[in-house]
Amino acid sequence: MKFPTIKTLLLACLFSSTNIAANNYIPKGYSIETINTPEKVEFQIAGLDVNPQGEVYVATRLGEVWRYYNKQWSQFAEGLHEPTGLLLEGNSVLIAHKPELTRLLDTNGDKKADEFIHIASGWQFHDNYHEFNFGPVKDKQGNYYGTLNLGHGTPGAFSLGAMDTAGGYRGWAYQVTPSGEFIPYASGLRSPAGIGISPNNEVFFTDNQGDWVETSKLHLLKKDAFYGHPTSLRDKTDWSLERIKQTPAAEFNKMRELPVVWIPHKEVANSPGNPEWDTTAGKFGPFAGQMFIGDQTQSNIFRVMLDKVKGQYQGAVINFISGFQSGNIRTKFDNQGQLWVAQTTRGWSAQGDKAFGLQKVVWNGQTPFELLDIKLTKTGFKLNFTQAVSNPQALAKQIKVQQWHYLYSSNYGSAKQELTQLPVKSIKWNNSKTSVDINLDLTAGKVVQIDFPNLINQAGEKMSVTSVYYTLNQLME
Repeated sequence: MKFPTIKTLLLACLFSSTNIAANNYIPKGYSIETINTPEKVEFQIAGLDVNPQGEVYVATRLGEVWRYYNKQWSQFAEGLHEPTGLLLEGNSVLIAHKPELTRLLDTNGDKKADEFIHIASGWQFHDNYHEFNFGPVKDKQGNYYGTLNLGHGTPGAFSLGAMDTAGGYRGWAYQVTPSGEFIPYASGLRSPAGIGISPNNEVFFTDNQGDWVETSKLHLLKKDAFYGHPTSLRDKTDWSLERIKQTPAAEFNKMRELPVVWIPHKEVANSPGNPEWDTTAGKFGPFAGQMFIGDQTQSNIFRVMLDKVKGQYQGAVINFISGFQSGNIRTKFDNQGQLWVAQTTRGWSAQGDKAFGLQKVVWNGQTPFELLDIKLTKTGFKLNFTQAVSNPQALAKQIKVQQWHYLYSSNYGSAKQELTQLPVKSIKWNNSKTSVDINLDLTAGKVVQIDFPNLINQAGEKMSVTSVYYTLNQLME
């Protein structure tokens, strides 16, 4: 097993935050519970799923699969090649590891895998430490989806920045049909460490900040789309390496799909994992239907509030809960309404001081006072809160709105470009003081940050998080 190079570790340190969360934030009614992992086992979890019976299965980056049930651990399989994804399907376990997608079966009922069945391996693996295979997720038609990381320092590879590919669909998303056909699905991915499927049968993925990726982001996966990292174009028949080299960044910029949301670097996340939807019907609190994503570097979880404008997704991100023991890479809700969080730091830094672990977020039934969601309007934004605000006049005195965009280039990330303050033209609360309309002059193509400090509810409680970041791809007409 290969480990990160000195160069990669230096980049990770350079672009990781060590001071974002001097104070942890946690909404009222929520707590983090730690699960004891097997003793003397390097339990770097990178795959996680929970079945309806309450059995938790995890895959570790050292190639093992474990089962957790009734507070007891048992090993289900070993010998896999750095798995970074796990999906429970009936009585089988699907594993995304570097060389292939594999189905594990327990045919004799002893809770140990005794059959390893090849499902797909239509990509190339060059034995590079960074060539991860993330997934799988399955749609209602029976198709599987996964994402393939670019390499770093791969011998003989092609590069236009920090990451590279020696070919074979590195930097692509893929589909595997019910008949087993491997289909290269979309290109231009960099380090797409998280993939998830929504209740509406739509596949989303996250990508990590780096070369050609201004800041971490969330995308809707579309067939044949290009997501911005040019090196993967080498696998398209109409793109030669020379053509890729000669194409200016502005042309790639025109070609690429914009993200559903930009995820501000350090303020929210550095290395996001999989999107997970709250389908617990209120068992996890007031955020039903929203998306939750963990971050490996910040050891936190943030929420994504989608907003459909003219038929296209955009929306906002907001921090939800921090203070986890390690780097959060996988999240999964169980049928009790608990959010399981799988953790690893191997080779990269994290806010949490543990090298690995498993925790879960539970809700005790108390409604937190937080921003519930945000929606674009024709004149600005509507902010909805989980409870009535008792001091609405404070918003007019202390609200702060700013906007910026990012610079698309081969550089490793981007600073905020043309950061400006937006004057608030008017503020109008509804009668119950649970929502407010903010009138602003907005510009498409910006990230808009709204700070709403020091609001309190009827009980005198403040919110744990008071900044929201809306990705404004387009305006309402």
